[in-house]
Amino acid sequence: MLSILLPVKNEYENLDIIEKIFNENLSDISYEAILINDFSTDNTLQKANEIIKKNKNFRIINNSNKGLGGAMNLGISESKGNFVCIVMADLSDDINDLKKYYELIKKENLDAVFGSRFTKNSKVINYPKKKLLLNRIFNFCVKILFFNNYNDYTNAFKIYKTSVLKNFLPLVSESFNVFLEMPLKVISRGYNFKVIPINWTSRKKGKAKFNIKELRAKYLFTLIYCFIEKTLLKKKK
Repeated sequence: MLSILLPVKNEYENLDIIEKIFNENLSDISYEAILINDFSTDNTLQKANEIIKKNKNFRIINNSNKGLGGAMNLGISESKGNFVCIVMADLSDDINDLKKYYELIKKENLDAVFGSRFTKNSKVINYPKKKLLLNRIFNFCVKILFFNNYNDYTNAFKIYKTSVLKNFLPLVSESFNVFLEMPLKVISRGYNFKVIPINWTSRKKGKAKFNIKELRAKYLFTLIYCFIEKTLLKKKK
């Protein structure tokens, strides 16, 4: 079974669309969609409860440690499937890529599959120019530090074996930087993974939660933390 983690914070406008997309495209997959309510202040919780009453594939859990780091720790620990895929509730991720992830990780018995939005056959729509520039610079720096050709570390949308992610708990990152911590731990600890091209579309409804100025120090913390871990693991070997 596949566990799909959807962290939600004030995503009331997108929940009905998410349910519809999942119903229409994942009918041939055994899955659970876990909505992790991260202290929403709009009608997100109410809408989520309406969905789970009529859809057995959905369930909701309330985050007790505010932030995406807490949401991921909770969602991973609560996952019942053999694989965990993280999907953002802003509808930026392509459901067809999710299906590709799932088929590939099962077929080739991988520990993870990472998508890249910045490679041949990828398609990116309306990515903010300033954010894109900073994204490319930061990901290039990570690539050099970790001697790895992957180029989209910071994107949340990836799939992992559940057992692998549970070995990482508790994740130490508090915010969006948690999505950097997970793939770096996969790489530094020697798990096997593949990279495929994926598509990305900017959100149409709701307000983006990502704030570059607020997150710069947190991303730097995670990068340093994971680099130190990588160095220590290398010395032990």
